[in-house]
Amino acid sequence: MTYIKPDEIIENMLQAGAKKAGLPVKQLLIRGFLAGAFLGYATTLAILAATQTGWGMAGAMVFPVGFVMIVLLGLGLATGNFALIPIAVADRRTSFSLLLKNWFWVLIGNLAGSVAYAYLYCIVVTKMGIIDPDTLPALQRTISIAETKTLEYAKLGLDGTITAFVSAMLCNWMVTLGAVMSFTSTATIGKIAAMWLPIMTFFGLGYEHAIVNMFVIPTGILLGADITIADWWLWNGIPVIAGNLFGGMLFTGFLLYWSYGKSSG
Repeated sequence: MTYIKPDEIIENMLQAGAKKAGLPVKQLLIRGFLAGAFLGYATTLAILAATQTGWGMAGAMVFPVGFVMIVLLGLGLATGNFALIPIAVADRRTSFSLLLKNWFWVLIGNLAGSVAYAYLYCIVVTKMGIIDPDTLPALQRTISIAETKTLEYAKLGLDGTITAFVSAMLCNWMVTLGAVMSFTSTATIGKIAAMWLPIMTFFGLGYEHAIVNMFVIPTGILLGADITIADWWLWNGIPVIAGNLFGGMLFTGFLLYWSYGKSSG
């Protein structure tokens, strides 16, 4: 498994950021939709694993399957793009307007894919609403997670918003590192192993990821959680997207770029 050195990794990040920024809107939406759905699959698998084993880390160990599928297929995850495209702009590989276009449409695609999978998932697990979610431990856990990610922050007011922001920042430091780690090997198995580590870390620590939450919170709402759309976006959606953006852009994108890019000399 050929190892790629950091300076080459940064060049690959710059090329990937420029390429992603230049994709047409149709591709951004389709790839974003698939990425959102695949993270939904991974989240349901992780919740089921944690529920069945009674061990939360079991969920963290299996969750990276969704991220691996997204990266190996070259799909669109807004949180990963928060690290790759800004440095491409700074290196004059693409423009700020293309950055904004990518972030907006990929987020829309991620949201659509996540909510679509949430709806289809709820159809299956409740047998079209026949089965009471309270009778299934995995669904009870999903509802509890969704309420914790919104109502618990709401109870804290501004402190809750700051907590969600910082949790999201720490989350995307690892998520974007997972995207970068995929550049460390030329072999598929090497890429998978490298990506697995930071993604398992963020999920195991319970940090806030905007796209995962685009599945978890709507699913909780569909299953009967005491959450409104306003609760979702005010106490989780907006601060978590902001934290993911800041964490990925600064701690992964620019710190690595300043260390190994052109400006490091």
